Amino acid sequence: MKNFTIYLVILIFLFVSKVLGQETFESQAKKIANKIEKITKEEKAALKEEVEAVNVQLSEGKITKEQADRRKKELAEARAVIMEEKITVAQNELNNLVQQKVDGKIKEKDSIKKHTLIIHWNDKNWNDSNRKRRDSIRGEKRTTSQFVFAMGLNNMMADGKLQDSNYKFMGSHFYEWGFTYNSRLMKNDNLLHAKYGLSLMYNNIRPTDNRSFVVNGDQTDLITNPVNLKESRFRNVYLVLPVHLEFDFTKPKENNGNTYFRTHKSFRFGVGGYAGINVKSKQILKFEEDDLKYKSTIKGEYNVNNFIYGLSSYIGYRELSLYMKYDLNPLFQDNLIKENNISLGLRFDFN
Repeated sequence: MKNFTIYLVILIFLFVSKVLGQETFESQAKKIANKIEKITKEEKAALKEEVEAVNVQLSEGKITKEQADRRKKELAEARAVIMEEKITVAQNELNNLVQQKVDGKIKEKDSIKKHTLIIHWNDKNWNDSNRKRRDSIRGEKRTTSQFVFAMGLNNMMADGKLQDSNYKFMGSHFYEWGFTYNSRLMKNDNLLHAKYGLSLMYNNIRPTDNRSFVVNGDQTDLITNPVNLKESRFRNVYLVLPVHLEFDFTKPKENNGNTYFRTHKSFRFGVGGYAGINVKSKQILKFEEDDLKYKSTIKGEYNVNNFIYGLSSYIGYRELSLYMKYDLNPLFQDNLIKENNISLGLRFDFN
């Protein structure tokens, strides 16, 4: 009987360890967010050291100011490429995680609690303490933080018309990731919040009819390519500061005469905008010739506006929202036809 009891305890321990070892969607998403944040910090620190080394060479007279400026620009571009490649891997992990969530392959915290309750059903003291924990209500701080990830369709607007004849409707897309703070504006009311932070936006457009962009003086023209393109994609990366006024309809909880406020537990919507700078512009062309596959990545300014500003809004339930953003300034600085970027997709705000 004693040996049986020992084996039973071991089996229960292994079962509990397995159940508790299953990470939830929120915990896995937070790990990916921490990974992206770590990548950003490491690459910024590395770039800072490289720039300081250039400044030392400049102060010692080993290089001219023009050479120093050129070298700093080259270092910044190189670090941006490295950071983008590393973050792309993390973004793919997040995309797979979201798909697993949609497919129902990730267990929620409630299921873990359920299994744990079954194991301890005979422990009266444990049940009593667990019931007290369930009955208690935890409030949030007045300012909370979130990891934001958004993705969806991307296109251009000109004279109030969607340019889906010039750019593939389903092939053009956007990504955005960043971090935000969410501050409750009123002390005793949970409706209004200020949401602000820092994001990286990736806007991609794919031209139709075998065309690609070519710079012609101060004009950036869309022309037919002499070779048959398997892919033609134009990407712009922006570092932006988004600001929104968020209306959160999560009802406060009351317990023992105390009111507890929480966020992202019900319907919510936000209206606001963003402003930032262009970090990088590049065109990616893929084609085949003489049974050989080629990929050409062309980086340059392409007469793209160095600054970006626009309006954005979202509406949804809990962490998931329908998200829309529109650039108020045109993509290209001096093009005769003014084209403004417009995006529509899904947005995730993970507390």
